[in-house]
Amino acid sequence: MDYFIIITTLVFLSAAFGYINVRFLKLPNTIGLMLITLVFTLVVLAVATIDKTLLLAERQLITEIDFETVLLDIMLSFMLFAGALHTNFEQLKIQRWPVFVFATVGTLLSTFLIGTLVYGVLMLLGMEVGYVYCLLFGALISPTDPIAVLGILKKVGVPKDLESKIVGESLFNDGVGVVVFLTIFEIANVTNGGGVAVLDVIELFAREVIGGVVLGLLLGYVTYRLMKSIDDYDVEVIITLATVMVGTVIAQKLHLSAPLAMVTAGLVVGNDTVRGSAMSEITENYVDKFWELVDILLNTILFVLIGMEMLVLEFKWTYIFAGLVTIPIALLCRYISLYGPIIMFEKRLDIVPKTNKIMTWGGLRGGISIALALSLTTEMHRELFLVITYILVVFSILVQGLTLSTLVKRLNY
Repeated sequence: MDYFIIITTLVFLSAAFGYINVRFLKLPNTIGLMLITLVFTLVVLAVATIDKTLLLAERQLITEIDFETVLLDIMLSFMLFAGALHTNFEQLKIQRWPVFVFATVGTLLSTFLIGTLVYGVLMLLGMEVGYVYCLLFGALISPTDPIAVLGILKKVGVPKDLESKIVGESLFNDGVGVVVFLTIFEIANVTNGGGVAVLDVIELFAREVIGGVVLGLLLGYVTYRLMKSIDDYDVEVIITLATVMVGTVIAQKLHLSAPLAMVTAGLVVGNDTVRGSAMSEITENYVDKFWELVDILLNTILFVLIGMEMLVLEFKWTYIFAGLVTIPIALLCRYISLYGPIIMFEKRLDIVPKTNKIMTWGGLRGGISIALALSLTTEMHRELFLVITYILVVFSILVQGLTLSTLVKRLNY
C-alpha cells in the first residue's frame, strides 16, 4: 500500500473520530479516540461475519505500518518535545528531586516488582517463561505515557504541584523505561535468557540516560542561541522543528536516549527565561501554536492506531486471563514504587495528602508500552506479552482515565 494512502487514511479516521468525540461524546481526546476506535474495530469484526472486505483492508493497513518504528523513532520525539515545551518549568524545578527519583528509582523498582510477580503468575498458569523476559515486560509496562497523562490532566482539577509531579514523572520515566527495556533486551539477546551481567546494565543505562540528557541540554542551548540572534517567527519555528529532527537522528546514531534528549531540549527551550530573552511575543505564540497542533495531530493518530491494533492480536483465553490478573499487579507495583519517594520528600516539599493514590491511578499506559511489546521477538513470547500489554493499556485509558476526575473529587481536591 502506498505510504500517502496510509497517511491519508489515518488522518481521515483521526479527523472523523475526533469530530464524533468533540461533537457528541465530549470526552478527553485520549479516552474518546480510544473508545470510538475500539467500537469501530468491533463493528468491523461484526461486519466481517458477512463480508470480510473491510476487515481485510484494515488488517492490511495495520500490518503495513511498523508501529514500533513509527512511534519510537519518529512520533515520540515530536510529542515529548511538545509536551516538555508546554510544561511549567518553574513548578517542575521545585519538584525536580521527587520527579527524578520517581522516574529513575521508581521505574527500576516497578520493573523488578512487576517482572517478578508476573513470572510467578505465569508459572502458576503453567506457562514456562524465562525470568529475564518477564523483566522485559516489567520494563515496557512500568513507564506511564505522557501523551495520555497530559490529555487527561487538562480536564482534571488537581493541585498544580501535584500536576507538575505527575507530568514531570511521565515525561522522564518513559525515557528511562525505554532505556531500561533496551538494556535488558540487549542482555537477553546476548545471554539467550540466561544470567544478566550487572556491569553491562550499568554501562548501557548510564550511556543512554546521561548521554541523552547532555545531548538535550546542548540542543536546547544551541536552539536558544540561534533564536536569540534573530527575530523572525517563521524561521524560529523551523529551527525548533529542526532541533527535534536532527536531535533524534544524532541520538539514534550515537545510541543515546532520544526521548530523554527531546524532553530535556523541550524544557530548556520552553522555560520562561529562554522565552523572555530569545522569543518575541509573536514568535512565542507561533511556536506554542505550531507544537500544540503537532502534538494534537500525532496524539490523535497514535490512539487511533492503538485501537486498530486489536485486529492483528492473537487473543487466547489464557493470554486474556493473564492480562486481567496483571491489572491489579501493575497498579500495586506502581503504588509500592511511588511510596518510598513520597515518604522521603513528604515533609521537605509539603507534598499534598493522598498523592500516591492520585499518581497510581493517574499513571496511564499508552502507545509506548505497545510499541515496546511489538519489538519483542517470538522467543521472548511476543504474542503473550503483547495481549497482556494491550489489555493493560485499554484498561488504564478507558477505566482509569474515565474515573480519575471522580477520584480527585472524592479525595476532596
